[in-house]
Amino acid sequence: MRWIIIRECRESQVWIWGKRSGSMHGNWDWNRSARRFFPWKIFPGRSRRSVQKKHEYQAKTLILAFGAEHRKLDIPGEDDLGGLGVSYCATCDGAFYKDKTAVVVGGGNVAAEDAVFLSGLCEKVYLVHRRDALRADKALQEKVFACENIEMVWDSVPLEILGQEEVTGLKIRNVKTGEERELKADGVFIAVGIVPSTALVKDQLKLDENGYICAGEEGVTSAPGVFAAGDIRTKALRQVVTAVSDGANAVASAQKYLWRTDNGNH
Repeated sequence: MRWIIIRECRESQVWIWGKRSGSMHGNWDWNRSARRFFPWKIFPGRSRRSVQKKHEYQAKTLILAFGAEHRKLDIPGEDDLGGLGVSYCATCDGAFYKDKTAVVVGGGNVAAEDAVFLSGLCEKVYLVHRRDALRADKALQEKVFACENIEMVWDSVPLEILGQEEVTGLKIRNVKTGEERELKADGVFIAVGIVPSTALVKDQLKLDENGYICAGEEGVTSAPGVFAAGDIRTKALRQVVTAVSDGANAVASAQKYLWRTDNGNH
């Protein structure tokens, strides 16, 4: 279950809005759910304000920690079999498929890492990619090709995740020949990227071309008094340890901002 965190620090007047960190392989739609509960807006001036049907919240600073969601395939069976063989985290769920067959969908670094990791647990691993070459770093590709129990499935896209009570396979189509076939598997691991949960702020803050909030290590965004932390901001590495560091930096930045504004130093 996902939780929305709203913390009001009355002394420093800092609000932190986001969701509890942890595994991102749930099916909770932050953008849709948060919009229902918190249709907030950044207003000019010193006050950051959120307006609900019955309540209005104000603070001098705002820290955003909405996180990111795994990009989905949006194919039949993906939602119905979530947690029943469909996963977005090989290191989280890989142990459940020891000595079994797994499919990894993707062609980037994460997909390659997942395939290599699962090869140490599973009897067989299929790596399905829509192109005829991986996008992963060369070193990772070499590790993939060195694993005898990893079978590459090139030029193929997933059509349907098969199964009723649990995953039994993946239906795919070759984009060059049009041929369709089924891969028998016990688990399907989806590694096709992540999507930042920035729909709520896309018209109010500067975002990069991938939808992440433009903010450096200090969490400073394009709006004065608004800070970003965690997977929602532009950064090279998205892990729990970096998210924790972001949170500390964002709070420190908010405190500095409050000190400057309270002392007339804008």
